[in-house]
Amino acid sequence: MSKIKAILFAILAAAFYAVNVPLSKLLLAHVGETTMAALLYLGAGVGIGILSLFNKKDRAESEKLGKSDLPYVIGMIILDIVAPILLMLGISRGSSANASLLGNFEIVATTVIALAIFREAVSRRLWIAIALITLSSIILSFEGTDSFRFSYASLFVLGATICWGLENNCTRKISSKSTYDIVILKGVFSGLGALAIALIKREAFPGFGYIAAALALGFVAYGLSIFLYVRAQSALGAAKTSAYYAVAPFIGAFLSFVILREKLSWTYLIALAVMVLGAALVVVDTLKRNHTHLHAHTFTHTHDGSTHIHTVTHEHEHDHYLSDEKHGHHHSKAELEKQLAKTH
Repeated sequence: MSKIKAILFAILAAAFYAVNVPLSKLLLAHVGETTMAALLYLGAGVGIGILSLFNKKDRAESEKLGKSDLPYVIGMIILDIVAPILLMLGISRGSSANASLLGNFEIVATTVIALAIFREAVSRRLWIAIALITLSSIILSFEGTDSFRFSYASLFVLGATICWGLENNCTRKISSKSTYDIVILKGVFSGLGALAIALIKREAFPGFGYIAAALALGFVAYGLSIFLYVRAQSALGAAKTSAYYAVAPFIGAFLSFVILREKLSWTYLIALAVMVLGAALVVVDTLKRNHTHLHAHTFTHTHDGSTHIHTVTHEHEHDHYLSDEKHGHHHSKAELEKQLAKTH
């Protein structure tokens, strides 16, 4: 898959996920928090399972999961049980717009875990972006100038993003395998796990209409979103895919104002500005790469009746944007002659 196609998949995945927070906020008035988390993932698993029936060839050609993938699959499922429950707890107790924007902390968690455990490279620019996103998350979590307490709602959401950050890295290890199998396993088993917890808690079961709405939301916001995310992740890596996913919280926050009529606070606006800057740096870091590499040029010329062969080796540094794996550049004749003159 080309980089551009992978980037489009990641952004589309973010757009699908963005509807989750504001619409979940509406449904949580009628559905229990753990039950809601269960229905969202079950909607994802069942929906993608049905979709796979119409794409049998694509699924058959994909590499199947094996025994060596089992630890990552188990980790993925457990984390996908815990994360949405924490998110629903945060949404039901706090502002939907704040919860959406705090979702960007998932970038920080994913990147730090990718570096610490899976040894993915992290640039200086990305570290600056992580610092800005972290600062924005702290501002959003702060309850006000009269108190130094952090809101429990924000802490629940941050807990969910950390779980998903680790889960993203588990999924990255198996992202080259069948996307259908990954999403179906995620959805069905994580959904059943959350549903078991809801039954243990004796949450009241919602009416059929709310169940159908939650399942449909899960198919779009989790199923289609995860499917596209995993496809993008196999080409971009965990840290970079989560970077493009940064657009989701901004869409979600906008929908919160449109659908839920939530008011803007100065704290939110300040955090939004810091978050936008951090997310922009992440996108630039993903697209732009600086390379320094060696070039060897061989020159043949005649001097005093004799033929001389010279090989000039020099470093060449340039920036380029990732549109695909290949890129090219050239040297002018004057530049090459200048390099040759240095050898005499």
